[in-house]
Amino acid sequence: MKKLERWIQHYSSSQKILLVGEGDFSFSACLARHFGSAANMVATSSDSSGMVSTKHWSSETHLEELERLGCVVLYNVDVKEMNRHPILTHIQFDVIVFNFPHAGHFPFLCERNVQLIKMHRELLKSFFKSAREMLSGGGEIHVTHRDDHPYDRWKLEKLAKGAGLNLKEKVEFQKKDYPGYHNKRGGDIKSNKTFPLNDCYTFKFSVVTPKKVGGDINDIDDDEEKEDSASTGSFDDEVEGILPVFSRLHLK
Repeated sequence: MKKLERWIQHYSSSQKILLVGEGDFSFSACLARHFGSAANMVATSSDSSGMVSTKHWSSETHLEELERLGCVVLYNVDVKEMNRHPILTHIQFDVIVFNFPHAGHFPFLCERNVQLIKMHRELLKSFFKSAREMLSGGGEIHVTHRDDHPYDRWKLEKLAKGAGLNLKEKVEFQKKDYPGYHNKRGGDIKSNKTFPLNDCYTFKFSVVTPKKVGGDINDIDDDEEKEDSASTGSFDDEVEGILPVFSRLHLK
């Protein structure tokens, strides 16, 4: 008997979903809880298991729930080169989710600082290139991001275009649509604190067909230089034990 497909906003229990840059794993747990199963989900953190526990004490309950519902959880996953990860390289995903990407917090850099904005751009530029290689046919990359100042200066759409991606849709993000989700700062400063969600959207990107590609990654660099000159803003986990789980995710 075919299982009932369940939806929560843009996400379906029948999709193979990769979630990257998770904080306390509350977003992954929200999806899994709504689906009633996380058999098609892989949730990852850039930190080690121990560091996640240290930074996000609230993660314990969510991780237990994900394990119970069959989610594969991976640590030490670098979004800039995840397409070369020894496990992830074997899988293609219908949706790759990166909520509120951030290059890190530093005591001497505020969000409008030129240097920090460049770091954010470099993170996303590499993420888009890596994620693009991991999509199934018709797959999408979802980035949820604040679109007010100074976050709009990250030039999200241009970075995606430079990686051969096209914006399909831009949808307002409402935290209340994801019960139990807590947006975490991450990084090394007040990691488990939340942050204001002003003017937030989920940007949905898909791969551009060759005849439509018109962006040049160098155009983005030129824009950076112009803006910056005018700105005053100061795994390997135990692969042997995990691989069998991926048979249900359809290896390449």
